[in-house]
Amino acid sequence: MSLILWFGAITQGLGYAFLAWGIYLSLRVLDFADITVDGSFTLGGAVAATLIVRGVHPLPAMAVAILAAALAGAITGFIHTRFGITDLLAGILTMTALYSVNLHVMGRSNVSLLRERTLITLLKDTGLPLGEDWLVFGLFLLLAVVCKLGLDWFLRTDFGMAMRATGDNPLMITAQGVDTRRMKVMGLALANGLVGLAGALIAQYQGFADVGMGIGSLVAGIAAVIIGETLVGRRTLPWIVAGVAVGSAVFRLLIALALQVGLNPIDLKLVTAVFVFAALALPRLKRET
Repeated sequence: MSLILWFGAITQGLGYAFLAWGIYLSLRVLDFADITVDGSFTLGGAVAATLIVRGVHPLPAMAVAILAAALAGAITGFIHTRFGITDLLAGILTMTALYSVNLHVMGRSNVSLLRERTLITLLKDTGLPLGEDWLVFGLFLLLAVVCKLGLDWFLRTDFGMAMRATGDNPLMITAQGVDTRRMKVMGLALANGLVGLAGALIAQYQGFADVGMGIGSLVAGIAAVIIGETLVGRRTLPWIVAGVAVGSAVFRLLIALALQVGLNPIDLKLVTAVFVFAALALPRLKRET
């Protein structure tokens, strides 16, 4: 595999790390199987791309994208907690609605950013003596480090520990006076906000937002979480958070390797499903042998 392909896969993995962290929060911290991410990832990219095309600076455009995706997650949490609908069905309802919402936001199925002012073009305009690939890698790495440190801090606060306890033992934390319904709504809002940030970054990285860009996001994110947990093992929380980001990069490297050896691009989702199945099944098979 060429060095450029390796480098591009790692950069893309850093962009998708925010998606993996969002899924980690919902799946591992809240113990909530949230399918909303397939729609909120696209929503983040759609909102950011649409605002950028309309002349909005990329940074506030991304902020709005994060808020929009967070609202989608909060809606899923509200449907689940207020109406007693299961987590899977609540996520499916929101994700289904978001397909139409995303089309309304973009006005069409695809929005191009190739001639617009994005974070990528702003980096090139700084005049730094680095190539575009290195600039984008540096930006994604910086954002990932800041987000990782922020998650480490947040999950160790009283609020963060209450959120973790909501997923681990809701009866116990309820007895301590914590409103688990509010915790779930806010936790899902935070998780999907991170997913929306990933969508906004990837849309600018690839140069377009598409209504189908979020298909398979949940599976890819779960794969990153499982790979990361496998790599770091049973360690402290900061190690696990870092491992999820590393798992995202490793997963993108596996996809790039599959394409390099001649995989037909139309089989990419099939191979992704196989990767996730292997990541889920191998630990169990190892325990049984």
